[in-house]
Amino acid sequence: MTEHNKNTKTLRRLVLTSLLLAIVVIGLGAYTRLTHAGLGCPDWPTCYGLLDVPETSVQIATAEQAFPQRPVEPAKAWNEMIHRYFAGSLGLLIAAIAFFSIKLRLSKSSRVRYPVLLPICILCVVIFQAALGMWTVTLKLMPIVVMGHLLGGFTTLCLLFLLYLRIKSKGINAQGANLVDWQLKKYSSFALLGITILTAQIALGGWTSSNYAAMSCVELPICQGDWLSDLSFEQSFDLIPPAKESYEFGHLAHNERVTIHVSHRLGAIITGVFLAWLAIMVFLKARNHSIKSAAIILLSLLIIQISLGVSNIWFSLPLKVAVAHNLVAAFLMLSLITLAYKLRQNSEESLNE
Repeated sequence: MTEHNKNTKTLRRLVLTSLLLAIVVIGLGAYTRLTHAGLGCPDWPTCYGLLDVPETSVQIATAEQAFPQRPVEPAKAWNEMIHRYFAGSLGLLIAAIAFFSIKLRLSKSSRVRYPVLLPICILCVVIFQAALGMWTVTLKLMPIVVMGHLLGGFTTLCLLFLLYLRIKSKGINAQGANLVDWQLKKYSSFALLGITILTAQIALGGWTSSNYAAMSCVELPICQGDWLSDLSFEQSFDLIPPAKESYEFGHLAHNERVTIHVSHRLGAIITGVFLAWLAIMVFLKARNHSIKSAAIILLSLLIIQISLGVSNIWFSLPLKVAVAHNLVAAFLMLSLITLAYKLRQNSEESLNE
């Protein structure tokens, strides 16, 4: 095996490993946030000045002397540090991906032009994501930072998945063009619109979580009581909150949290209707088996996600369901990206004929 082939194989393995690790990191991030462990370590990147968690009586005494406002809670501290360990490992893998991508592009023996700009972009995103992780701690869970950290994790995952699709398509394209579905040409734009709508809904979910508004409405299908009179949009979506010593457990009034929760529910309805329509229409019109399968997967994940959202309210936000709600949102976005990618390829092939 030539050196170029070895590097290519290494790159593909790195991308796939990083993709799987990114999913784990998103799940761990959700678990950390939902167990209220975001400030389990009051400093960054260490934990009470250590590379792990204070556990002995001497370490705990020293830690609490250095951070008297934050008593040591080992369980929460470990949740936070495990998330950091995995996130740090992901960052190193992405740096390796950028290195091998550049190496393959500069290789004179390379017959395939593998993407290099996208891996560099992913590396920049993950560096900024690390900064957001630091600010999450130093700014004491400021909602805009927590939401940004969530979106940064999703962005990293989606860009890695896009890189995986692009690398994988090199081999597929070499085997010949796929069957072109002329009727699906217009749905490529609708899929991109769907990605935009779903991104906005994920951001709303992050804003709901970072403002501790998930349980502000505990009835279905609408909020309890005279919820319409509780709606207040004046301060509910202020990106820069008033200065607080800590934003842990939220700083907004009840009516503002209700407004955020209701907005997330309305967003879920809009997102669900649009994605369901897209998946059904593509399935009905597609002749390509691969595109049909992508539409079925999208619709299935959408149904699961809606069920998890309802379960969060019905069962008062159980931890496993809430974490699953975050993970399925990630898989839902990946399935939508897959569908959009396949539709885009279909449109490009139709133009070439």
